[in-house]
Amino acid sequence: MLENFMKSKILVTGGAGYIGTHTCIALYEAGYDVVVYDNLSNSSREAINRVSTLIGQTIEFIESDIRDAEVLKQVFASHEFFGVIHFAGLKAVGESVSKPLLYYNNNVGGTITLLEVMAEYNVKNLVFSSSATVYGDPENLPINEGSPRSCTNPYGQSKLAVEYILEDLAISDNSWNLIALRYFNPVGAHSSGQIGEDPNDIPNNLMPYISQVAVGKLDKLSIFGNDYPTVDGTGVRDFIHVTDLAQGHVAALNYLEQRTSSINHSDMTKPVGFLPINLGTGKGTSVLELVFAFSDVSRQAIPYQFTDRRAGDIASCYASADKAKTLLGWQAELSIADMCRDTWRWQSMNPNGYTKVV
Repeated sequence: MLENFMKSKILVTGGAGYIGTHTCIALYEAGYDVVVYDNLSNSSREAINRVSTLIGQTIEFIESDIRDAEVLKQVFASHEFFGVIHFAGLKAVGESVSKPLLYYNNNVGGTITLLEVMAEYNVKNLVFSSSATVYGDPENLPINEGSPRSCTNPYGQSKLAVEYILEDLAISDNSWNLIALRYFNPVGAHSSGQIGEDPNDIPNNLMPYISQVAVGKLDKLSIFGNDYPTVDGTGVRDFIHVTDLAQGHVAALNYLEQRTSSINHSDMTKPVGFLPINLGTGKGTSVLELVFAFSDVSRQAIPYQFTDRRAGDIASCYASADKAKTLLGWQAELSIADMCRDTWRWQSMNPNGYTKVV
C-alpha cells in the first residue's frame, strides 16, 4: 500500500528512456515526487504517457537537452529538489566507436552542465547512471567496486570520465553526496507489458534484438563473435531485470536521505562523497544461453548467425553485488526466465514499440 504522503522531489534526467521510465514508477511507488527531463533523442513521449497511466498520476515532463543550461536553471528555480537521478546520455557502444565526439559532448559535457546548475541551486545529491563498462576487460571475476578501471570504447570512457569528475568534485567540496551506480546489463520490461525497451531503428542491445526477431520484425539475430574463451564461445554478461535495477535507484535515494538526515543531526556522520556501487546479479549468462532461454519462454524460434566480434566488446563481465546488499539493503530478485518472459510480453503486446501503426 502506498504511503499517503510524498517524499522528496527528484529530477530524473533521461526519465523517458528505458531505465528511466521503470525507475519513475519505482520512485512513485516509494512515495517520491518526480519531474522528468528528456530531449526524446532515443525515447518517446508515449512512454511517459504510459507511466502516468500506470501510476494514475500525470508526471511533470520537460522536453529539453541536458546541455541547455538556461532551461535547467528555470527547472531548478521552479522546484525544490532533494536530488537528481541522472540517466541522460547516449549509450550505444558501436556508435560511440564511430562518433566519439558526440558521446563526449553529450555524456561528459551534459553532465558538467547539470552539475554546475545543481551547484548554483545548492542541490548536491546525485545518483549517476554509470556502467560496468568502466571496468574494461576485467582482470578478475566477479568484478567488485575496487577493481581497476579502464575502458575499451568511447561510451565507457565517457562514463569513466564522469566518474573522475564526480570524484574530484567530492574532494573539492565535501557537501556533495554522489552515488555512481555501475549497471551491468539491464533487460526485461514492466510486468504490465506497457513499457519496455524501444530503441530507434535497429537495436544496439541484445535483448530487444532477440525479441524483435521473435516477433518477426527482424529476420535473424547477429551474434558478435563465437570464439571468446567462454562456455560456448559467445560473450558472457550479467543480465539484470530492469525493475530490479529501478529498485536499486530507490534504495540509493533512501540511503542518501538517511545519510543526509543523520548529517543534519549528528556531527559524527561524514557526507557520502563519491560512492560507486555495482548493480548486478553476480551471475554470468552467455549470449546463446539467453537466446535459448528466450526461445523457451516465447515458444518462438530465434534464427541467429555468428558475425565478427564487435569493436570494444569483451569476453566476460559479471558483478560482485555485495556492496549494494550491505550498504543499500538491495539485491536482484528476478531470474533470466523472468527477464525473458517480461520482455516477450512487452514485445508481443507492442510489436512496433511505442509507435502507433495507422
